Amino acid sequence: MGRPVHFEIQADDIERAKKFYAEVFGWKYEDYGEFTGTPYFGVITGEEGTPGINGGLMGRQGSSPSLGQGANAFVCTMEVDDYDTVEKKILENGGIVAMPKYALSGMAWQGYYLDTEGNVFGIHHPDVNAK
Repeated sequence: MGRPVHFEIQADDIERAKKFYAEVFGWKYEDYGEFTGTPYFGVITGEEGTPGINGGLMGRQGSSPSLGQGANAFVCTMEVDDYDTVEKKILENGGIVAMPKYALSGMAWQGYYLDTEGNVFGIHHPDVNAK
């Protein structure tokens, strides 16, 4: 449990970002907007059965990072077996809720947290009954 299974890239211009990563890395996309209720594209980074993880591309949720920052990173999401139990551990160990638990309808429960260093990460609990 807790293995990274997904990353996310936030973009000011989703189509521009899709084109960039497709041209540079050959990534392909699947429209997941029906699950999220907002523009969201699954990022397919390689062939099934090869090492690596897939991710997502979405509209930016806040202001753009400024130039000259020491780090500007993608958000990694860990798959968990029990969302509420893992959230409790996060909070007991100094983590903070960044975006509370919400349903990806018919797919999973998702939420975002800040670790003790202020880094954002997500947890994802697959559940076809999520609503």
